[in-house]
Amino acid sequence: MSKSKPADDKAESKPKSGAMKMVVGAVVLLGLGAGGAYGAFAAGLLGPAGEGEHGPDVPQLVSKGAEDPFAPIDEDALVLVHGEGGSEYRTAYYSFEEGFTSNLKDSPGLVQLSLAASTRHDGRVIQWLQMHELAIRSAILVELANTREDDVFTVEGKEDLKKRLAAAINRVLEEEEGFGGVDAVHFRTFLVQ
Repeated sequence: MSKSKPADDKAESKPKSGAMKMVVGAVVLLGLGAGGAYGAFAAGLLGPAGEGEHGPDVPQLVSKGAEDPFAPIDEDALVLVHGEGGSEYRTAYYSFEEGFTSNLKDSPGLVQLSLAASTRHDGRVIQWLQMHELAIRSAILVELANTREDDVFTVEGKEDLKKRLAAAINRVLEEEEGFGGVDAVHFRTFLVQ
């Protein structure tokens, strides 16, 4: 009997080692397949349709002196000459035609201002600012109404407000177009009453 027991142990160990080899082999094959899929995706061979060679079709930065393929056509436009210093990208501005007036948070005071937004991306951002101006104006008014009177009298408060307004504009553009692109907001006029 003692001889038959070791034979049974050997018989039982062989199927276990075979099953283990199959499991390890399957894991290795899955790993190779996942690595291959990742490599193909990273190389651009796989991915969502409609994307160009450089990824999704989003506004690109425009270098100084380079032509903006989405710039508005204006036959009477002046030839732009950029300086050699500063940023390597050109800056385009969009001025909101109408000003903004809002109550200040927890105050009887009012703020009246006019704004411009700047971008270093191509002309699509300017087009989107025009197209979604109504929603952007609403977001700006919400931010203004959430501003304390003490904040509009300090340089730090005004700088913080400009950052919050740029973020609000970018939120609207990201919701509507999938890309923000506004680098900064600039005060054209600023009055507190």
